[in-house]
Amino acid sequence: MGKHRPLFVVVSAPSGAGKSTLCSRLLAEAPEFVYSVSCTTRAPRGDESDGVAYFFLSEAEFMERVRRGDFLEHALVHGNHYGTLKKTVSAAMAAGKSVILDIDVEGAGQVRRIVAGLPDGDALKEGFLDIFITAPSVEVLRARLVKRGEDSLAEIEKRLANAVGEIARAGEFSHIVVNAELDKAYSELRGIIADKVSGLDR
Repeated sequence: MGKHRPLFVVVSAPSGAGKSTLCSRLLAEAPEFVYSVSCTTRAPRGDESDGVAYFFLSEAEFMERVRRGDFLEHALVHGNHYGTLKKTVSAAMAAGKSVILDIDVEGAGQVRRIVAGLPDGDALKEGFLDIFITAPSVEVLRARLVKRGEDSLAEIEKRLANAVGEIARAGEFSHIVVNAELDKAYSELRGIIADKVSGLDR
């Protein structure tokens, strides 16, 4: 893609839509893209090191940063706090990298509100792009989750119930990619990104 103004791409999807596969492929083929590293208050697992999978913060540090308004979004998940620092994204973009933030619909809504309130000309606001990835139907999601074999049937039903709520909010996103066929969905994703880049470079 050559030299371009960095993008801040927020991607959401229900479980089984193929978001991780599409984002991994984009990162592999577009070296200007990096994943946003989140903060968490959970303890590191295995050989996780600080600043790679996550930035590990104490509960007190995390809450202090919430009070200071440092986060683009944050949430409490299974008793641990997770969040994305505005500074993490800004620093990557200042270094010329486009950032992908893979997040749920609720988090995407938080980011959208904060970005909307930024001054015109702010790199995060200029480069902001939100994309919702979904499957052709809830039945297709169910089949993919069953085939993946990672979850119990009860867990799959829970994920599908969540998916229905998430899909209902797809209209909040500026772009929706329906992943019926991976290569087609990927070229659509690349097309949306290329359009945004050329819009910025005009």
